[in-house]
Amino acid sequence: MPYVFNKYYPIRSIAFFFGEGVLIFVSLIVVEWLFKGMVIFRLEIPEVLQQALLVTITFQFCLYFFDLYELRDEVSLPDTATRITQAFGVGCIFLGIFYYVVPMVTIPSRIFWSSYLIIYILVLLWRSAYHYVLRKRMFVQAIAIIGSGKLAQEISREIEERLDAPYWIKVFIGDESPAYNPRNVPVYKNLDNIKTEVIDHNIDRLVVALDDRRGATPIKDLLGYKLKGVTIDQGVSFYEKLTAKIMVEKVDPSWIVFSDGFMISRLQAFGKRLFDILFSMILLVLTLPIIGLSAIIIKLESPGPVFYLQERLGKGRHLFKVIKFRSMVQDAEKNGAVWAKTDDDRVTRYGKFIRKVRIDELPQLFNVLKGEMSLVGPRPERPVFVEQLKKTIPFYDIRHDVRPGITGWAQVCYPY
Repeated sequence: MPYVFNKYYPIRSIAFFFGEGVLIFVSLIVVEWLFKGMVIFRLEIPEVLQQALLVTITFQFCLYFFDLYELRDEVSLPDTATRITQAFGVGCIFLGIFYYVVPMVTIPSRIFWSSYLIIYILVLLWRSAYHYVLRKRMFVQAIAIIGSGKLAQEISREIEERLDAPYWIKVFIGDESPAYNPRNVPVYKNLDNIKTEVIDHNIDRLVVALDDRRGATPIKDLLGYKLKGVTIDQGVSFYEKLTAKIMVEKVDPSWIVFSDGFMISRLQAFGKRLFDILFSMILLVLTLPIIGLSAIIIKLESPGPVFYLQERLGKGRHLFKVIKFRSMVQDAEKNGAVWAKTDDDRVTRYGKFIRKVRIDELPQLFNVLKGEMSLVGPRPERPVFVEQLKKTIPFYDIRHDVRPGITGWAQVCYPY
């Protein structure tokens, strides 16, 4: 997990997230102290800390669920305020249910709603300040990009168009300006020309984004800068770190062979499997009411079975039957396999809901217990689609060397 944080989330974003958590947590404690006075320091510290921690986790989870930690694009203050209201509203519902089940952690109404008002104002101000930091490109790292082709252009586009990009392009090294260069960043012929730029603009990262590196990579110059403490990044790896996506058309076998993301020891494999079993059992117990209610609604809404079994390719390319709640009408694929699409007319009314909130995936916990799937991993695909994807996505078949998962990076970061 620290590796993931360091690789995909810059320090500025991590500081923003935890800073907001501290803001919520401290606000609750201060309000409790204002209402209860010195009693809080004598008798109720453990109870108050539990209450504050529960509210903090709930509110931040809801902010995440409403995509309020997705700050790539400019968002107006009224829109931010509306989405915070929605997120906190859902958070209050969750807290209300939790307080009903575990009344010992309930916060008195006047303290809770006073805290709510203060937290809302402070979070709005905190986010306004952070958006100002993003707009002004504060606390970013100055970089130089070596290359002016497609890869350099894609990296430039991501940095220039993303509000939360933690980098600022100072120079390009190449024969011509990239096709995408909206700020007219200066272009130099070779690394010798940027010595002054490195000193004057504190450039401490060079990104080698050459479309064809054979014979074109200035190894000697790069070694010189490396020994001076300048970070050197390979373009495809830098793009992955920046976007949390892999530019598959630029990946070569050596990138995969030397990547550290494929290393797993026997102890790690055992720990992951143990975690999958224990956590799946816990989730099954906690979601049993939802599973039961969903089964009843599906049966009443349309004829057909409650569960839908479908062949997917798993680890080692072994076929297995994935278990899902049926979200479509019966015989939805009587004319053959079809890709899922937005506003699919084959999906039932309740099916739309369970797809949106991922309830349809809950039965796959049984696949996890059987060892066919993991909680986290690449989503398993149907054999007919795998054959299509292998033709268009380089190294696609590598995903079948690990257990497929109920959720993965794509499910967290992208739409259905």
